[in-house]
Amino acid sequence: MTGDIVIQEVSKRFADHQALRSVSLEVEPGELFGLIGPDGAGKTTLMRAICTLLLPDEGEITVRGFSVRSQAGRIRSLIGYMPQRFSLYPDLTVEQNLHFFADIFQIPAAEKSHRFEQLYRFSRLGPFKKRAAGALSGGMKQKLALSCALVHTPEVLILDEPTYGVDPVSRHEFWDILRDIQRRGTTILVSTAYMEEADLCDRVALIFGGRLLAVDSPQQLKRGYRYPLYELEGPDLQKTRAFFAGLPQTRMTQLFGDTVHVSFEHRPSPEDWESWSHQVQGAFRTYRSIQPSIEDIFLDLSGGSNGK
Repeated sequence: MTGDIVIQEVSKRFADHQALRSVSLEVEPGELFGLIGPDGAGKTTLMRAICTLLLPDEGEITVRGFSVRSQAGRIRSLIGYMPQRFSLYPDLTVEQNLHFFADIFQIPAAEKSHRFEQLYRFSRLGPFKKRAAGALSGGMKQKLALSCALVHTPEVLILDEPTYGVDPVSRHEFWDILRDIQRRGTTILVSTAYMEEADLCDRVALIFGGRLLAVDSPQQLKRGYRYPLYELEGPDLQKTRAFFAGLPQTRMTQLFGDTVHVSFEHRPSPEDWESWSHQVQGAFRTYRSIQPSIEDIFLDLSGGSNGK
């Protein structure tokens, strides 16, 4: 295998909890790869194993050809890791935090100034370099945490839910930064519980219960969804969902905001819709065929929200 990150049949158990179950995937050089799943899916465990912070019970992981079991030091020199709860020093300024992490990675003094200017430029933190980290907004803290992970110009960047709890505008800016980093040649593995962020990745792995459900580009996953999917609107969504969940031809039902998504094993006829509308006595008023989102696909594959 030639990927920057190669994971082969990796399993990990904590006491009576099986966190990972025979996970295999490959992240290609220069790829922005997303690990998509809810809390507890196994994302953090897998990322910590890649970063050599814990060893798999079974299987093998290599980063740029180096094994997590026998070459942890080589891997740590290659990667930048931003954990889910990155520990900035709130009493230190933005600039002082960068100096601290630069010293940890033994960045030569002659390189620091140029390196910091690069980081200020892409993060837009330059005007705030004298501000204490504890006084930054949530989005700015995440940008500083990312800058600290990048201070030694890693070849592979691993980010564990970097946009969790960040406002939508800052999330958008953060992904713009990731794309800029990728264009410079860095391989990026990023995890997220926000399903819509899957569309911002080159390829994704959908993970649930420690197992991979699917690995492909978001576009290919959507093209491969073979069940007719409809969006329904009406005054009584709970009644609508309960009704369709009880039909034998229904595959999945799910509430999406002020609509219900319903998928079927086979495409309904106009006569079916007319009959259903009459049976629920106006609980839904309109229906339309739609293309699936990554969340629709994930729910279908995980079997977590079929409403039955």
